Amino acid sequence: MSVQIWTYILVGLTFALYIAIAIWSRASSTKEFYVAGGGVSPLANGMATAADWMSAASFISMAGIIAFSGYDGAVYLMGWTGGYVLLALLLAPYLRKFGKFTVPDFIGDRYYSKTARSVAVFCALLVSFTYVAGQMRGVGIVFSRFLEVDINTGVITGMIIVLFYAVLGGMKGITYTQVAQYCVLIFAFMVPAIFISIQMTGNPVPQLGFGDTIADGSGTYLLDKLDGLSTELGFSEYTNGSKSIVDVFAITLALMVGTAGLPHVIVRFFTVKRVKDARKSAGYALLLIAILYTTAPAVAVFAKTNLIESVHNKQYEELPLWFKNWENTGLLGWIDKNEDGQVQYANGHAVERNKNKPVFDGKNRGKYGERKITNVNTATRNELFVDRDIMVLANPEIANLPNWVIALVAAGGLAAALSTAAGLLLVISSSVSHDLIKKIIKPNISEKGELIAARLSALVAVSIAGYFGINPPGFVAAVVALAFGLAAASFFPAIVLGIFYKRMNKEGAIAGMVVGILCMLLYMIKYKLGWFDETLPSSSEWWFGISPEGFGAVAMAINFVISLVISECTSAPPKEVQEIVENIRIPSGAEEATH
Repeated sequence: MSVQIWTYILVGLTFALYIAIAIWSRASSTKEFYVAGGGVSPLANGMATAADWMSAASFISMAGIIAFSGYDGAVYLMGWTGGYVLLALLLAPYLRKFGKFTVPDFIGDRYYSKTARSVAVFCALLVSFTYVAGQMRGVGIVFSRFLEVDINTGVITGMIIVLFYAVLGGMKGITYTQVAQYCVLIFAFMVPAIFISIQMTGNPVPQLGFGDTIADGSGTYLLDKLDGLSTELGFSEYTNGSKSIVDVFAITLALMVGTAGLPHVIVRFFTVKRVKDARKSAGYALLLIAILYTTAPAVAVFAKTNLIESVHNKQYEELPLWFKNWENTGLLGWIDKNEDGQVQYANGHAVERNKNKPVFDGKNRGKYGERKITNVNTATRNELFVDRDIMVLANPEIANLPNWVIALVAAGGLAAALSTAAGLLLVISSSVSHDLIKKIIKPNISEKGELIAARLSALVAVSIAGYFGINPPGFVAAVVALAFGLAAASFFPAIVLGIFYKRMNKEGAIAGMVVGILCMLLYMIKYKLGWFDETLPSSSEWWFGISPEGFGAVAMAINFVISLVISECTSAPPKEVQEIVENIRIPSGAEEATH
């Protein structure tokens, strides 16, 4: 059967499973809608957390970044996994003991202020919408290639599916759907990785295979081969980094503390019965996440090596079918700069970095039939444009794996994107219905009215998310990295100080969150979105040499300083609030906490 038929079968089966689970586990109360009734087992919550955590950025984009960045891509591995450890050990048990539904709920009560709650709601919405933009782009990429529909249709289809089970089931439906999605995405990620590892090195363990010798009997190590190919094409050695130590540190730190401030991950620890269960589920999730994260570098090495060997110096007419298929999506392109009919892949951008010009002209084709690149960069000899987000999805095709494996990866990519999108939509809807309407605008709203408001909020949220999917601001992992920066700049200091510093008051927390989020937004707008310039500013213009993805660490530090200074200059929080902080940190009886 063709890839398209296999994709329809596998995607159709997984979608039917998600919908069936949502119908079976539909929420009938606000507690079930917000925190799944608070009775999820640690293992199920660990699997759901892993699926919620491993978004389209982890499944689709992370290995693509590592493939093109090499050693520098390790910042994503270190930052995201290290951040989860930070969250599990430093914040999750204490937040669970506090016993609130959402992060704005914690901040509103801990800082005894409706203003603090409102600022937290704004930050939660901003972080969640930035993050969900990456997920919807991932959905559109999968649909546009494997189901051969335009990206807009793919995004709308994904919106309908995720809206159905998020609105009907709430956190209860999302939790058990995410358990199924974890099984789908990890199977889909590992199967091709194992196939290709055996194919290239004879080693069935990808984590070991990419450091092994290649299977041609030459005794050459795969990484040495990739280093050689990279230097021949003008790139630095794959195993050497080019980023500055300052930027590597900043990005890693921003991703770590951003992870610990992500509202859709934090809320997962409110779905278990006890603090002990929160710790257990964190351990399960870390183990399950590690399976994918330790495999991603291997997938990156396999994909980059196969890409170079299958296209460089090849005549366009002789290129394999996978190249033409992906070229039709607009995510891969070639322009014959020297008119020799050969694809030249080398260091340098094939296109100009101009944010206002599309990479491809959707109508015109070159003399070889390739989709024509409109903003050619003639300063480099590189003729190939490759969107980083295609590397994991195209990897099985490049390696000539069976069609069912190719379709399986498509189903896994959709599972990863939709699982995280559902968690984010729930954060958005609960922030509006519970934290904004119930706690601020209309405190006497009935439970039924609050549930209706939550579902209507999810409907509006998924519509906005769909817009971002159709008009994406960048490749998946870059957008998601910015969401982590926003979370680091806003939530992390307020949560940490709220748990561990009794003297922290509402004035300090509010000022810190506002200043932190504004610093991150302004930097992101100037250096990532380029709103103030016709062309995007170059890396030489970054403050302190820190990229937009890493600036969240600087904004977080500013937040901490502002919060502490203003807190010390204003009155201490009420005595009852300080007692709450003391109670959160007391370990005795923690296992019996059920509220």
